[in-house]
Amino acid sequence: MYVYNDFDTDFVRNRVSQFRGQVERRIDGSLTEDEFKPLRLMNGLYLQLHAYMLRVAVPYGTLNAAQMTQLAYLADRWDKGYGHFTTRQNIQYNWPALRDVPDMLAALADVGMHAIQTSGNTIRNVTADHFAGAAKDEIADPRPTAELLRQWSTDHPEFQGLPRKFKIAVTGAAADRAVIRAHDIGLRIVRNDAGELGYEVIVGGGLGRTPMVGKVLRSFLPKSDLLPYCEAIVSVYNLLGRRDNKYKARIKITLHENGLEKIQDLVESRFAQLLPLFAGIDQKILAEIEHSFAPPAFVNKSTDAFEAARLANPAFRSWSDTNLSDHKADGYAIVSISIKKHGATPGDATSDQMRVMADLAATFGHDELRISHEQNVILPHVHKSDLPAVYAALRAADLATANIGLISDIIACPGMDYCALATARSIPVAQQIATRFDELKLEHEVGPLKIKISGCINACGHHHVGHIGILGLDRAGVENYQITLGGDGTETTTIGERAGPGFGADEIVPAVERLVLGYLDLRMSHDETFLQTFRRLGAAPFKSILYPEKADRNAA
Repeated sequence: MYVYNDFDTDFVRNRVSQFRGQVERRIDGSLTEDEFKPLRLMNGLYLQLHAYMLRVAVPYGTLNAAQMTQLAYLADRWDKGYGHFTTRQNIQYNWPALRDVPDMLAALADVGMHAIQTSGNTIRNVTADHFAGAAKDEIADPRPTAELLRQWSTDHPEFQGLPRKFKIAVTGAAADRAVIRAHDIGLRIVRNDAGELGYEVIVGGGLGRTPMVGKVLRSFLPKSDLLPYCEAIVSVYNLLGRRDNKYKARIKITLHENGLEKIQDLVESRFAQLLPLFAGIDQKILAEIEHSFAPPAFVNKSTDAFEAARLANPAFRSWSDTNLSDHKADGYAIVSISIKKHGATPGDATSDQMRVMADLAATFGHDELRISHEQNVILPHVHKSDLPAVYAALRAADLATANIGLISDIIACPGMDYCALATARSIPVAQQIATRFDELKLEHEVGPLKIKISGCINACGHHHVGHIGILGLDRAGVENYQITLGGDGTETTTIGERAGPGFGADEIVPAVERLVLGYLDLRMSHDETFLQTFRRLGAAPFKSILYPEKADRNAA
């Protein structure tokens, strides 16, 4: 993985020193909150419902054991012993004291981490496929591309005051595990007919109050043209983007209002102007970055111990069936560690759990970890012979829940328990759904099913692309939960369809239960997933299940 050079290190240290002075002036009253707000946002510090929240960048979700150990230290030293992994592959601390934040940032700098551009109207943390560098179906590792974009975008003088925040995601596989079509710019590494590597460029995706699926701006962009082309896109958006209405300030609205053809013309024109300014230095930097992402030295040894453990231990077999994915190297597996124990807060990990995961990465995982946008943690490179030991350590740390991709593997934003913008709670709904289906012992019978929950219209829980999406709203001071159906965040990205009237806080879990049990009756076979059944039948039978009273009236 990429290791910060002297320039990176000095840059981050200087930012910490600068922010320390700004915090001191805020504490002594020299800066008002209004004056301090843009300064703290530049350093990932939010003022939430009960306290400040610090959002730490984990670029493209990649970190090593030392960095994960340091995240555990921050949780113990300056927070309440845990951190929250987010859908942007970041980690948030929900309870820091303002006076301590500079020390937290200094501790992060010690291990090559920071909180720069995790907030504000700028280019946010670049995300990538959490199986990058390990996935069997991968054309190329997307992380060098993501790192190049990180270096280019960090403190880019033209893009520090964009109309709104701007998000980029990269994948190197045909299977989309990075939700690229729901980003301002989505990049998919492809090969042209000549076998050359390049990018399919997708623009104008996004969720929130106006969810849209991104559109293809270029079907093939040569690898060498990436930075000037991305700069052209953001430059055009910076000029055309709405600044009169923050709800219409994202590039998806710019694309919608101007049309794809006009945006293409403007981007190509700007690209032609910028291209001569990129004299190849970016490609030299990219080559150096690529070298730092060379695959680890994979070993070749027997997997007999793994197969024996599967035969001997049903719990291990269940976990390995659910939480392991195919690796490109023979004898290896990708391990997804569920941070979704039934009844727990999705994405929350204790400091002790972080240290266990760090130790496993150092001992068995070639010193690599990943944070997924699904709020889980990945060990990307584990030899199958080591999996019984990994499983035993995870089980001892309460991290061996066998539910990846199942109904309790729920994405949920912090909701009204923490967030000042939220209009309803998300966490209790996720906990209750997971607990209920654990009680019913139906989780594995139901099979793959993605539930995503947002506590407000901003859609941080990605509810629009959930097979079942849940949006919490305020209705005259009462929590009300809308359900969407048929959403999909993969290569066939689809915005879910609103089912109908919302449900009260005491009604939403029974509604989801009714919906899922109804699906079991509707599916053609055990192998037909919820999403496949929905696409085959459409929304009507699911709406009838959700609203039986209405169905009865219509039948009468």
